[in-house]
Amino acid sequence: MNIFQEVTEGAEAAASISEEKTLSVIDLIVNGGTGSVIIIMVLFVLLFVAMYIYFERIFAIKAASKIDKNFMNQIRDHISNGKLEAATLLCAQTDSPVARLIEKGVARIGKPLDDINTSIENAGTLEVYKLEKNVSVLATVAGAAPMIGFLGTVIGMILAFHEMASSGGQAEMGSLASGIYTAMTTTVAGLIVGIIAYIGYNHLVNRTDKVVHQMEANAVEFLDLLNEPI
Repeated sequence: MNIFQEVTEGAEAAASISEEKTLSVIDLIVNGGTGSVIIIMVLFVLLFVAMYIYFERIFAIKAASKIDKNFMNQIRDHISNGKLEAATLLCAQTDSPVARLIEKGVARIGKPLDDINTSIENAGTLEVYKLEKNVSVLATVAGAAPMIGFLGTVIGMILAFHEMASSGGQAEMGSLASGIYTAMTTTVAGLIVGIIAYIGYNHLVNRTDKVVHQMEANAVEFLDLLNEPI
């Protein structure tokens, strides 16, 4: 019975110690002062912007990458049979970057291949611009968030050492350490936001490159079709 009581008391003591050492995120933010709160709020806004851009772009890129596997076969049949209006109508009914590229090419059939190629390239540049819309903002957030967080830490460190200097160098190590680890909170928050934005940016770039390669492959197939002997 005594052994059980001792174990229980030891567990309660350990729990009380862990409770004393535990500090919530809200306490870290609030204890950092007004500057820390403002910087954390800015980082939360940047995180929201980054997440919104990421999901908005990923759905747009996913929709742009969808295309009927028989699309190019149908275009080939229409052009081979001289049904240019049917080919144009098929492109207009298909909502994808590839279809818009092919539509530009079909509209210029009969002109020199260089003109057709230039028209497709110009349309491709426009489609890539649409796919990369606001992606640069994500890259900016990935670079700016850690620096903003570090700015908060520097401000917190300045305040902590200023307090130490104001007390004539007699400041307690506990209060100094508290000020320092509270100041580090903004750096942690900035790194978290920056890492999330950086991963999201690279994923979007990778997905965009796949769509661009798909567009290039279909454009080359279309030009090869025009070069085939009748």
